Amino acid sequence: MAEETENENNLVPAENRIVPINIEDQMKAAYIDYSMSVIVSRALPDARDGLKPVHRRVLYGMLDLGVTSGKPYKKSARIVGDVLGKYHPHGDLSVYDTMVRMAQNWSLRYPLVDGQGNYGSVDGDPPAAMRYTEARLRKIAEELLADINKDTVDFQLNFDDSLTEPTVLPTRIPNLLVNGSSGIAVGMATNMAPHNLTEVIDGTIAYIDNREIEISELMTYVKGPDFPTGGLIYGYHGVREAFETGRGRVVMRARAEIETTKSGKEVIIVTEIPYQVNKSDMIKRTADLIHEKKIEGISEIRDESTKEIRIIYEIKRDANANVVLNNLYKYTSLQTSFSVNNIALVKGRPMLMNLKDMIHEFVEHRHDVVIRRTKFELAEAEKRAHILEGYLIALDHLDEVIKLIRASDTPEDARVGLMERFGLSDIQARAILDMTLRRLTGLERDKIKEEYAELMKTIEYLKEVLADEGLRMKIIKDELLEVQEKYGDERRSEIVHSAEDMRMEDFIDDEEVVITISHNSYVKRTPLTEYRRQGRGGKGAIGSSTRDEDFTEHIITASAHNYLLLFTEAGRCFWLRAFEIPEGSRTSKGRALQNIINIPKDEKIKAYINVKNLKDQEYLENNFIIMCTKKGTIKKTSLEAYSRPRANGINAININEGDQLLEATLTSGTSEIVMALRSGRAIRFNEETVRPMGRTATGVRGITLASETDEVVGMISVNDQETTVLVVSEKGYGKRTDIEDYRITNRGGKGVKTINVTEKTGELVAIKGVTDENDLMIINKSGIVIRIGVESLRVMGRATQGVRLITLKDNDEIASITKVDHQDEEEETLIEGSEENTTENDSSSAENEEQE
Repeated sequence: MAEETENENNLVPAENRIVPINIEDQMKAAYIDYSMSVIVSRALPDARDGLKPVHRRVLYGMLDLGVTSGKPYKKSARIVGDVLGKYHPHGDLSVYDTMVRMAQNWSLRYPLVDGQGNYGSVDGDPPAAMRYTEARLRKIAEELLADINKDTVDFQLNFDDSLTEPTVLPTRIPNLLVNGSSGIAVGMATNMAPHNLTEVIDGTIAYIDNREIEISELMTYVKGPDFPTGGLIYGYHGVREAFETGRGRVVMRARAEIETTKSGKEVIIVTEIPYQVNKSDMIKRTADLIHEKKIEGISEIRDESTKEIRIIYEIKRDANANVVLNNLYKYTSLQTSFSVNNIALVKGRPMLMNLKDMIHEFVEHRHDVVIRRTKFELAEAEKRAHILEGYLIALDHLDEVIKLIRASDTPEDARVGLMERFGLSDIQARAILDMTLRRLTGLERDKIKEEYAELMKTIEYLKEVLADEGLRMKIIKDELLEVQEKYGDERRSEIVHSAEDMRMEDFIDDEEVVITISHNSYVKRTPLTEYRRQGRGGKGAIGSSTRDEDFTEHIITASAHNYLLLFTEAGRCFWLRAFEIPEGSRTSKGRALQNIINIPKDEKIKAYINVKNLKDQEYLENNFIIMCTKKGTIKKTSLEAYSRPRANGINAININEGDQLLEATLTSGTSEIVMALRSGRAIRFNEETVRPMGRTATGVRGITLASETDEVVGMISVNDQETTVLVVSEKGYGKRTDIEDYRITNRGGKGVKTINVTEKTGELVAIKGVTDENDLMIINKSGIVIRIGVESLRVMGRATQGVRLITLKDNDEIASITKVDHQDEEEETLIEGSEENTTENDSSSAENEEQE
């Protein structure tokens, strides 16, 4: 017998019971199991209700214990014990700390627990022990638990399989966005910012109305995080990045005001601090920095905070408060950042979520809750209706029912008799037997009929809800609006834009500017208002003090935000924003263009086009650039070909040897072109006779030169009959002529006389299309500028000599002419002695100067 027992105990030898395994594989498997447990069951929130298991268990435990918002407070130790014993088998401090944080109005944007007693402070003071404090649920927390008893969510067994707990709460509030979350798992972490409930609900409703909504549109509703401690969100770039990608760095600043006391001293008063900043630690660190002389200009720091934060920084009399405040932002926690990392569990897996993803998960969860709740309510209504139908049958045959019951020996006989006699179900028969005698009165019978009629309406409505998704979405929206009305509030954190949010043009006023380019390629921009108008014949104002043998060659009027397309004599095109040109006074020399754009040193700017926008595709495709060369070649290309700026420029036109690009103009495709020669002839033809070509083409003949020494001086495009043609000669004479005086001819002809060229006038130097609404800016080679109104020049015949526009000294000549928009300013003389240029003398001799 003993031998048999020994054999039973040693069925398997000891050495065979040891299973050899690879320790590396075992470590990997164990660590993966551990990390997944931490990720799923501890550190990351669920995307649907925004809660980690411990938060969910505390809230459900409090509901289970009956400490709702309308009931008396219960000791925190009682609540913690209940949650530990039933649902969360971990340390009591982990549960208490969770409950405390949910009660702190500086930790959660919308606290979920109503605490009574010492729950800590924003200075980092710990809460009182759990035996001293009390708690209950807040009203808003009950919205997270609403309808939990209506089979709206799945339940799972607790740690010892004795009870069930919810896997998620059927929340009416988008809690993940509203209260945020933070946690460190294994290999990943989450840090989600809180947001404003009103804004989040507006965004959620906008998403329900349009599932294809873009994140940029959602951001018009959800402006950015809204921290419980208020403060400023400094800069929007990080907010936008967080909403679009799920990751971003939000810079937070304290709300600080600079005030002057009665004694005349300046003080900085801080009334709101950044989220999660320990106030007392911040003040201590600031004091240390002042002691170390890293921050200067502060004579005293006082913390005058009560329930409201109030920190006073007294500024020394010789210090600048703004500079001190900027140093405080730089070196202390008055400015800090919140690194958004929106990782939450979606169907049990960690996922990085953008704003739309988070709203989507909440709406899908809410939709599931509404379906499950409706099915539950329908089943309950149908159960009740079934019983009421039994009652109605019994009431219709009341005497017979009473007789049958009285004749039965046992309740079981009565139940079977009722079922057989009236075709009732077991539930109906039992309900009839349980009826009280008062239900047989006339009033009670009417109540049963009314209840049944109401129930049938409810059942019909619930079936409609289950059949119609649109109706379910309306229910979700209505419930959200109800929550918004109850708990919605104003933003606490103000969003202010920082320097990095700003594009360069945001710092530049979009004013009208004059851009001047000199013969030796020096460039500057000057506000247009610096150039005042003068009467015709004035001597002008000094436009720039040019370098030796240099003079201003181009005067461009533009808006500061415009693009300039600059064309070199060799036919290359470069881009420049007007505000990128250094600003200079009217008399400054400017800056070398080669220092601003990558233009070859041996090339000069010959033409420019002022373009408002290079992004509008329709504008690009329906506008053209027409270029002409000194030898009379003309070329037309779509503006779209020049809409992609490159640092080193592009080839705009192929230039033949011995030729140069002279002019470029922007047209709509239906303009008329006028080209003028130095010899005083001009040609007019329709733009449509020039077909569009590619960027590298040479072009076609526009005008035939009168001689080998002749050359084109300019080209204009005309779109309306109001435009008159202005021509100017090198000795300062000019005139306006109706466009109709130039007959339309074929492209490539010799043209007609446009000005009577004499020794007195000199050869033609410029042609412009002008109206009475324009002013002229004329600059000569010595740098003198004059601005005159075009309306002061009367329209003359095509072959006349014209009138004097500018009085030239010695052998000076006109270098450049441009037209600008007319400004109603009083005419004034800008340099001393210009009144000697009496307009009276000019006007009296004007008629004599006109010649056929």
